[in-house]
Amino acid sequence: MKAIVLTDNIACGELKGEWGLSIYIEYNGRNILLDTGGSALFAENAKKLGKSIENVDFAVLSHAHYDHSFSMKTFFELNKTAPFYLREGSAENCYFKKWFISKYIGLPRNILSEYKDRIEFVSGKFEFMPGAYLIPHSTPELDKIGKRENMCVKADGKWRYDDFSHEQSLVFRTEKGLVIFNSCCHGGAANIINEVSAAFPGEKVYGLIGGFHLFNKSEAEIKAVAQKINDTGIEYVCTGHCTKNRAYKILEKCLGGKLNRLRVGLVSEF
Repeated sequence: MKAIVLTDNIACGELKGEWGLSIYIEYNGRNILLDTGGSALFAENAKKLGKSIENVDFAVLSHAHYDHSFSMKTFFELNKTAPFYLREGSAENCYFKKWFISKYIGLPRNILSEYKDRIEFVSGKFEFMPGAYLIPHSTPELDKIGKRENMCVKADGKWRYDDFSHEQSLVFRTEKGLVIFNSCCHGGAANIINEVSAAFPGEKVYGLIGGFHLFNKSEAEIKAVAQKINDTGIEYVCTGHCTKNRAYKILEKCLGGKLNRLRVGLVSEF
């Protein structure tokens, strides 16, 4: 398996960066796109890297936020055949809400109706090709995280704290063990590792790749996350995007050599 970062906060040479994440994954002869980032930049960088969006076999949305889905339409315009997998429960209803202020942070408006023939909603443990899975959250009370982050969903005119039921982990079997991709890990990085471990009894979880949503956390909170990650026994961690620089430096002190940094153009092989 080979994973190539198309967009991330950290640019590299002629490859531009942005607030968002998109990863191109080659696995057993098939091409998978995880997220489309915050703009059409994912497609521009893919071309520079010699990767064809037109040849993507499967597309996956990690969760229903704008910085991962904004350019879904660009994907559909370039690729005419690949299904785009969203977690059941995804809708155009995600907001940042604090007191009387609310800001829409969700999917592109009308994308679900405009491309309903290309979008597939999945539930449970879903194997979309041999060895490649989409895994939902199974940790209870994740709405407490939504409350802490001032993230809400609005349905039928009513507000509730986001429980991230629209978030999913992309998991691959590799020679080294299971490798997890979860672009923001809103449900908690250690929770996600443990969820995947529970979904694959007896199998080794080798790595986790994605943002950890730590840019707004205190040093003590970041160290607690690092300890929980260490406690899982995972061997490889690669993070960026919503982790950001300050948190990364704190994680580096705690996780040592197992920690790696996302950047545009990064190639990881397992």
